[in-house]
Amino acid sequence: MDLTVIGLAGVLLLGAGVAILVVNLRKSGGAGVLDQIGTYGYVAEATGGSELDAPTRRPLDSLAGRMGDIAAKRLEFGEAELRQKLISAGMYGTTPRKILGYQVLLAVGFAVLSFWFVTAAGWSIVWLIGLTIAAGVVGWLAPQRYIAGRRERRFERIDRQMPDMIDLLVVTVEAGLGILASMRVAGETLKEPLGQELRLTLQEQRMGLSLSEALESLGRRADTPNMRLFVRALTQGERLGVSIGSTLRGLALEMRKRRRAAAEETAQKMPLKMLFPMIFLIFPAMFIILLVPVAISIFNVLGGGGG
Repeated sequence: MDLTVIGLAGVLLLGAGVAILVVNLRKSGGAGVLDQIGTYGYVAEATGGSELDAPTRRPLDSLAGRMGDIAAKRLEFGEAELRQKLISAGMYGTTPRKILGYQVLLAVGFAVLSFWFVTAAGWSIVWLIGLTIAAGVVGWLAPQRYIAGRRERRFERIDRQMPDMIDLLVVTVEAGLGILASMRVAGETLKEPLGQELRLTLQEQRMGLSLSEALESLGRRADTPNMRLFVRALTQGERLGVSIGSTLRGLALEMRKRRRAAAEETAQKMPLKMLFPMIFLIFPAMFIILLVPVAISIFNVLGGGGG
């Protein structure tokens, strides 16, 4: 009974720690994104040009930031690479050192929690060392995995939105708008995250970058297959002097082909994905339903005949 209570308490504490981490990363990554973009122009225009309030600083974020600053002086980590991952994940309000601080906090917290649980359970020293190290590694890797998962989901959403953006650009360009005005209309019309990336691209172009440089920056932030195709086509078209309208029409056709190919690929993968649940879940249940009554009848007949 004591071990059950201890185990339940350990699971609850671990779940609470993970929940707090996810909530804080989600808030710090998404709360101030549009605020940060709006303070230097685009969204601020829609609100009358007034600066938006800075997001409140949470105690856990402050602690993680301080721990990250301390750890960064003693550990070597790819700050520039991590910053690029955060940008790709849309977590503009989160610094690499804050993520490093969360890694340290979670690694220590998970290790201490595991040490306490194994000690209270009275397990051997081998289990104590192994589980403590494993828990520390899991805590260290958890923030990185969260960022990677959020980045992958964001890229998938951007790729799904790309054909709609190309169609909108084709319509607006053929209606007489320039490419920048068309991108502004698309940025106002499309939902996040692609609309957010277009607005940020326009801001970079307003702040002094050329259109090609702003598009290349967009491609680095949202490095998806459809985005790479879009950036490459526009930059080459601008460099060679090709009509934007014809370039976008070709892109729209290519995007539809890619969407059709992706749908066909997904459909072809379905039989393989269904194989595991059919073999290990559906077939055993069918065999039980079909064969068990027959087996019971046979046993009854043989048993009656033997009597």
